[in-house]
Amino acid sequence: MSDSLFFVLSNPVDGAEDAFNKWYDETHVHEVLAVPGISTAQRYMLKPHELPANDLADIPPPAHGYLAVYEVAAEPATVMTEFMARLGSGAMTLSPALDLATVTMGFWEPRGPRLESP
Repeated sequence: MSDSLFFVLSNPVDGAEDAFNKWYDETHVHEVLAVPGISTAQRYMLKPHELPANDLADIPPPAHGYLAVYEVAAEPATVMTEFMARLGSGAMTLSPALDLATVTMGFWEPRGPRLESP
């Protein structure tokens, strides 16, 4: 059993945000949840904010507007093998509204215990 998270950062193509979100919410997230070893899914969208003026104010804004976080209950290599097989077979669809050039994804595992504020 894995305690990894699978993060996918993405963007829609220009002018296709509604189609992107419809595809992701109604189709893609369910196709990913059907992959053995993926146990939960949660989507996020970037919440715009401004940094207060200081020496760090030159930090560039995030490059992605959307994040999907999947909890993984199997080994990442097993999950990714099945994920890619489903993409290749057409069992998992990609939308033309997805800007594939901006997609970044990876598995992340804890590095130390989960901490809470006092």
